[in-house]
Amino acid sequence: MARVYDDALAANGMTTAQFAILRHIRRGEPLALSRLAEQLSMDRSSLYRALAPIEARGWVSVSAGEGRTKLASLTAAGRVAVEGAEADWDAVQERIVGAMGEEKWMELEAALRAVTELAEGAQGVNA
Repeated sequence: MARVYDDALAANGMTTAQFAILRHIRRGEPLALSRLAEQLSMDRSSLYRALAPIEARGWVSVSAGEGRTKLASLTAAGRVAVEGAEADWDAVQERIVGAMGEEKWMELEAALRAVTELAEGAQGVNA
């Protein structure tokens, strides 16, 4: 399924993961990188690797916060990029939900949330 979204976002020069990062930053900017990693269920080193190409494209700026905190914010170009990609994302989303039906889509979302919570709980047990 990720390929369908990636294909739709390719015209905007981004992947599904990059789009998710940009949207999360936009919702909470300036957003601490540790909080962003938590929201995306990523470890910080994976987030830093994922941020590098986005930052190189000039879509995100990372600045120093309090103490050792680093904060991510969208640049003007980043806002344009995420806003431009949203129409393509929404079109795919509508097509998939329409084909599945709203009820099945909601069940899938609930199941994915449950699996994510279980996986996060298992990490705490194995840490």
